[in-house]
Amino acid sequence: MTPTQLFLLGHPVAHSLSPVFQQAALDAAGLAVRYTARDTPPEALGETLRELAARRAAGNVTIPHKEAVAAACSRLTRVARQVGAVNTFWHDHAGALVGHNTDVVGARAAIDAVLAPGTQAHAPLRIAFLGAGGSAASVMVALAQFPNAALRIAARSPARADALVQRLGLNAIVAGDVMTAVEDADLVINTTPIGLRDDDMPAPPDALARHACVLDLVYKRGETAWVRACRARGHRAEDGLRMLVEQGAAAFECWFGVPPDRDAMWRVLEARRASPST
Repeated sequence: MTPTQLFLLGHPVAHSLSPVFQQAALDAAGLAVRYTARDTPPEALGETLRELAARRAAGNVTIPHKEAVAAACSRLTRVARQVGAVNTFWHDHAGALVGHNTDVVGARAAIDAVLAPGTQAHAPLRIAFLGAGGSAASVMVALAQFPNAALRIAARSPARADALVQRLGLNAIVAGDVMTAVEDADLVINTTPIGLRDDDMPAPPDALARHACVLDLVYKRGETAWVRACRARGHRAEDGLRMLVEQGAAAFECWFGVPPDRDAMWRVLEARRASPST
């Protein structure tokens, strides 16, 4: 069913840019639909989902609810089952909650954008993962486009990283530490929240191979200190904004059956970035 209301469920959500660019896309399409961020503590998630079901609403899901919403769905798409998490949902004609994951599409776009020309010719592509949470799973599934990729994962919980590798059936090694993971890597991907609230870095820039490309899923005004420092050392580096926009564009197409106006989405984000008051 075409939704008439869209919500972003998470805790917290006040910092999210999704309402900014999604509303711009809705307005550009001439749709009389509002996209609203709704701060939802974990203990309120069940009641919130029941309320949205009664309203046949749709929307997005962010931390910490992606796995919980996946468990609550009546039906999951293939990619949502594979990732084990939902970031996009809607209700079908029978009122059943359907869960999908567009983070995979967003991750593919971000990886393609940050890789240096010719990097994909490496056999195998050496990729270092920092973190093993839900975001990591989405990016790992996106890497199916590189079937010969050799993955090394550094995570706070090696057991969780091992479980993720086994569940996804990956050719991956759980490294003992960050320095081992990033050594000689062609692409280093940070999937942790390090750097979101301060200038901490998930890995020392001087530990990266000279040719390494860097993708930081964290995004914030002015980019993260890690992205800035890596770029200053000559690395191709990008934050998580492209992934955010592309997963949002894919979600929009799921809800309405047509692609959004990406130019409108980027324009409002660039205007916000240029404004000293936001």
